[in-house]
Amino acid sequence: MKDLNDIKPGHILALQRSELTEHYIYKRLAASVSGVKNRRVLSQIADDELRHYNVWKIYTRQDVKPSKMKIWFFTLISTLFGLTFGIKLMEKAEKNAGDVYSRLPSSFKEVQGIISDEEEHEQVLIDLLDEDRLKYTGSVVLGLNDALVELMGVLAGLTFALQDSRFVALTGIITGFAAALSMAASEYLSTKAEPGAKNPLKAAFYTGMAYIMTVVVLITPYLVIPSLYAALATAFIASICIIAFFNFYVSVAKGVPFKDRFMEMAALSVGVAVLSFLAGMVARVVFGVDG
Repeated sequence: MKDLNDIKPGHILALQRSELTEHYIYKRLAASVSGVKNRRVLSQIADDELRHYNVWKIYTRQDVKPSKMKIWFFTLISTLFGLTFGIKLMEKAEKNAGDVYSRLPSSFKEVQGIISDEEEHEQVLIDLLDEDRLKYTGSVVLGLNDALVELMGVLAGLTFALQDSRFVALTGIITGFAAALSMAASEYLSTKAEPGAKNPLKAAFYTGMAYIMTVVVLITPYLVIPSLYAALATAFIASICIIAFFNFYVSVAKGVPFKDRFMEMAALSVGVAVLSFLAGMVARVVFGVDG
């Protein structure tokens, strides 16, 4: 290992442990995923990671244990949010390994093979994963965006116009539920009118569920927080968190920029909420509603 003098032994052991950890993660996912195609992809990556581990073991002459916490965390994330998101998030978290690889001597052919495999995992194998939820990202965006913009506007306007948390919550629930059904029906008809890979019923389901879940999150503050304006502020913060989380999900799963998409959706939501709040003020004055 004299050619590795410039690399700290701890870094090599960390790479070795990382490869073994990822082997167990991919192995678990391969065992739990449905579909022969996805199972084959994940099994291939798991075998590659174990081979990488054995390459490092030749140099370190040590056995290491995998990180049980990382195995649990990334398996859970992949189960909840999809294989592609979980795997790409894991690869993103391990990007520091690339810095160590870049400092290794080019004479180590095995190391160059590891680098080549890792690039293939990210650029080819992961792209082969076939997930329904990624096909319907557009439907989820439609439901989320419409719910955030429309409902935040409604809540902001009603907050000032009605001055009663219960009335605001009741009106928001009725409005949100009706709008969710309307959006789901519109997405069904729209998808059916444009033949393609998407199933109209699934597209409608994803749109409607995204809308309803957003309604639940935004209405809840009005049911548990006594202060009307504190409830509005909490709903507003929740909407920003939803926008941030979803755009982070899309940026990781599809490899698209996060900042521009987040700023655009946040600006729309904030703009409509502010204008609706002002409309509520005007409505109170025009109709002479007292607090």
